[in-house]
Amino acid sequence: MVLLWEVLKATLRRPPALSLILKQLYDIGVASLIVVAITGFFTGLVVAAQSFYQLADKGLTGVTGIMVGKAMMTELGPLLTGFIVTGRVGAAMCAEIGTMTVTEQVDALKTMAVNPNRYLIAPRFIGGIFMMPFLTIFSVALGIWGGYLIAVYFFGMPPSQYYDPMPIHITLFDYMTGIVKAFFFGILIMTISCYKGITTTGGAEGVGRSTTNSVVITYVAILCTNFFLTMALNIFREKIERWM
Repeated sequence: MVLLWEVLKATLRRPPALSLILKQLYDIGVASLIVVAITGFFTGLVVAAQSFYQLADKGLTGVTGIMVGKAMMTELGPLLTGFIVTGRVGAAMCAEIGTMTVTEQVDALKTMAVNPNRYLIAPRFIGGIFMMPFLTIFSVALGIWGGYLIAVYFFGMPPSQYYDPMPIHITLFDYMTGIVKAFFFGILIMTISCYKGITTTGGAEGVGRSTTNSVVITYVAILCTNFFLTMALNIFREKIERWM
């Protein structure tokens, strides 16, 4: 939390160079598209297939599209995207900053009057919180499309039966739930990875230890935060509906 506060102060006092931000936007967002697409697509396939196998004998296969859409939007999309970004970006970020720390490159930046929080962490922080929602939307879209392909072309479900119930039963709240979760997950990934990197000690062994710890801690933090966000957002929705 202290690191997050220091990064925010450094960013507001003097924003990092645009070139640094654009590089992180590419590394975090564009470079992650393929693995996020594969994860979202096959998750949608699995959810749709399991829905059919579990609900076929009950005559409820018509809700397959709703189940895939709601699951991807509210839970699986942001959660799996957070895991993917943690493993692909967060680990590399921690290792990079950790190596700079143990080789005294961070100290060299300080001697040249360069704020490491603004130069190293702020661009990653901005890139992470900005790209995580977009990656989540991309993952959700691929998951719904994957569910459509297997439901229609393998199980023989009419296309209209898959898509038509979605506008009725999937609300703006479901869509915004995934966006809000992705935003908070982006904050967690960037701050934990950068913190573990900037506090690395012990040479090469310490870099490996910090990288492993950052991934494990981030996974646990995402899972715990996901639960509390789910409860808080649904309680908030119930209060809004009661007032209206």
